[in-house]
Amino acid sequence: MIRPPDGRGGPQVIPRPDGASIGGGPPWGHIRPSNRSVDFDTLVSRVRRHRARFDDRGMPDTSRQSAVLVALWEHLGESMVLLTRRSPAMRSHRHEVSFPGGQHDETDADLRATALREAYEEVALDPSAVTIIGQLDRFVTGGSGSLVHPFVAILDGPPQRLAPNPAEVEEILQVPLNELLLDEVWREEQWSRDGSEPFPVTFFELRGDTVWGATANMLRQLLTIATDPGT
Repeated sequence: MIRPPDGRGGPQVIPRPDGASIGGGPPWGHIRPSNRSVDFDTLVSRVRRHRARFDDRGMPDTSRQSAVLVALWEHLGESMVLLTRRSPAMRSHRHEVSFPGGQHDETDADLRATALREAYEEVALDPSAVTIIGQLDRFVTGGSGSLVHPFVAILDGPPQRLAPNPAEVEEILQVPLNELLLDEVWREEQWSRDGSEPFPVTFFELRGDTVWGATANMLRQLLTIATDPGT
């Protein structure tokens, strides 16, 4: 059985298939652990240059679209990211870690407005304190088939007066990006379902929480942008 290192991992129920195996190392594995770090200004500059991939114009159905907010800030020289742990009262994905976000509403001016509205509703993040600087790659969720638009934003400093909406959020997490670069935090697994070809699944094992699935994929891309000059 695959388990997180002692002291890491959380209460999430992982629907791990039989036969799952350990996969490869992180994209930043070529960097010596002592040299791994996220420079905030470098990350911001690279995110601004990044061009989000996946052409949604060819999608047969774009009626189900959603947006998430990847909020970043610097505090005492440390690059931070905002995450949430979903409420156990939710119908699905209980206790899972995710970015603030949700389904596009017809009253939203655009998908950026969706990301900002959802962040305000879930954790009371003031939209006026947020500056959107770019997007990560768009993707379609495996369960709902929703096209997700991840918007990356920066804050002037640590977010103020955050409050979890108990109907949706169990806890607000403020995570140092450098922690996500630690060898003991990363894990990749190879999964196969119904005889399919094995596919990689990314995990970040925090103290008290497991980040996996779509959220882990977005964090992996963000950290790759931060550590790879070629991105």
